[in-house]
Amino acid sequence: MFLNGGELDEITAFRRELHRRPELSGQEAETARTVTQALRSSEPDAIVTSLGGHGIAAVYQGAADGPTVMIRAELDALPIEELSSLPHRSEIAGKGHLCGHDGHTAILIALAKGLSHRRPARGRAILLFQPAEENGAGAAAVLADPKFEALKPDFVFSLHNFPGLPLGHAALAEGPVNCASRGMKIVLSGKTSHASCPEDGIAPTLAMARLLEELTGLGAGGRLDADFTLVTVTHARLGEPAFGISPGRAEIWATLRTLTDVRMTGLVESAETLVRSHADAAGLVSSISYEDIFHQCSNAPAAVDELRRALVDEEISHDRGATALPMKGSEDFGLFGRVAPSAMFFLGAGEDHPRLHNPDYDFPDALIAVGARAFMRTIRNLLG
Repeated sequence: MFLNGGELDEITAFRRELHRRPELSGQEAETARTVTQALRSSEPDAIVTSLGGHGIAAVYQGAADGPTVMIRAELDALPIEELSSLPHRSEIAGKGHLCGHDGHTAILIALAKGLSHRRPARGRAILLFQPAEENGAGAAAVLADPKFEALKPDFVFSLHNFPGLPLGHAALAEGPVNCASRGMKIVLSGKTSHASCPEDGIAPTLAMARLLEELTGLGAGGRLDADFTLVTVTHARLGEPAFGISPGRAEIWATLRTLTDVRMTGLVESAETLVRSHADAAGLVSSISYEDIFHQCSNAPAAVDELRRALVDEEISHDRGATALPMKGSEDFGLFGRVAPSAMFFLGAGEDHPRLHNPDYDFPDALIAVGARAFMRTIRNLLG
């Protein structure tokens, strides 16, 4: 390990401090200030702040020309109440670092410490702390920020911890590793009437009932191949909580999920056609909007080769076939693959560890050193 025990203890304490003060997507101002302050002691050649919102990039310049290698972590937490007796549990009601982004951030702080001891021989190493991953907005905002042009990488790497895999064991594969998904919000508008005279209004009741069944029928999940589709209704509301009113409005939220962006295009078309068909038949006005849009995340072969080489060099056990991949969950990291070869690997948090987004989840601190070793070896292999 390129850091000593005392430095790792400091970074573990830093991770736990982040855990106590979680901030949601787009609201990571305090987290960004804390990270920026931690970076200053590593004396990067440049720190870019307010990148795509509250994003931060720390640049470590080599002496000779060479490629730019970017390592990315996330800053945001979740709107979930943490249920824990840990001394570093969340101090913010209704919010928690229950996906491990605090740990991913700590791994990059460890890299910053290592790069302060020894700069790359050539090119640039850039540590990117990205905001707003959980709602799918952050990567797009970072890439659209004019300040990103000066940071444009030749490779981008990332990791995500993975409960269910043995602690410290890595999963890595080429091609799709995370599904595309998007939140579909449907509103059906009709006309209220007295509950004794429903014929005087236009109620969305039957259309809603049919859509709840038929939307789900568009995708039942199953094998994660090119045809994979899954539609999950996550919220529905009909009318007002009153006995005297026949409803005039219904709302349905559904998550559409596919392995590929191409398949998502087809699923969106099918779902919208279904909504319009039932709305028109019932004399309703329909509106459709989308939130939490995630594109597919695919690993480029060249980037996978570099990560695999680093895992072998560091003797980190890994699954060459990556039987745990692809995942049904989504990740906005895939957008970085549009600007450079990119790859994400998945680092086991323990076979019996609480799952991501569970209220009792906590990032295993033992992974800080493992993740940092893998990334530092990737940087050294590419940049010296």
